[in-house]
Amino acid sequence: MAHPTKSRAIVLLSGGMDSCVCAALAARDYAAAALHVSYGQRTEDRERQSFLAICRRLNIRDKLLLRNEALRAIGGSALTDENIAVPAGQAVGHAMGHNLPVTYVPFRNAHFLAAAVSWAEVLGAGKVYIGAVEQDSSGYPDCRPAYYEAFNQVIKTGTQEGNIEIVTPLIGMRKAEIVRLGLELDAPFDLTWSCYSRQDQACGVCDSCVLRLRAFAAAGTADPILYAEKEIVEL
Repeated sequence: MAHPTKSRAIVLLSGGMDSCVCAALAARDYAAAALHVSYGQRTEDRERQSFLAICRRLNIRDKLLLRNEALRAIGGSALTDENIAVPAGQAVGHAMGHNLPVTYVPFRNAHFLAAAVSWAEVLGAGKVYIGAVEQDSSGYPDCRPAYYEAFNQVIKTGTQEGNIEIVTPLIGMRKAEIVRLGLELDAPFDLTWSCYSRQDQACGVCDSCVLRLRAFAAAGTADPILYAEKEIVEL
């Protein structure tokens, strides 16, 4: 049930590190509702588990779990097509910041945001939080400030009241800064899942694991989840 004195906000919560910090921010400042989208990604069951656990820890009671069939059917990403290998190790460093890595899911965030804005209209929520990060990321085009500025213009012209805003509080932060902010907020990092390829233990070598491990190391604290390999911290 929503808090009687707080306005509503929706947070897109994948179950990963960045979205968890966003959820902690939203839950602190608003009567938060959490939206999770499964889209046929390799780790969808584990991500859904993290979503539910984070919501319980942060006391977010209003939850919506959706399934998007389009992204897996369209393919073109290592996350949705098992015939495309998830890159590991040194391949990650070469891919980031140059050509888009094969883990890019074409225009994914637009699908998620469309659902969140639709739900915001129904709930009367004025904010939609998303944990997009431009710095220290894999160079995904739907994680850039200009993308969200444009999407907010679409919302203004394409919704009933035109007063819903996408909020990207982490977009200009380094990953280590996000870790430090999460620690300040007591965000439940121990419940999160970032790995692109495994659901039992994080692989430690995909680009998402690499970025996460480097962030915790740079923040001077231990990552609380289990990894199959952790040598990547030294890269």
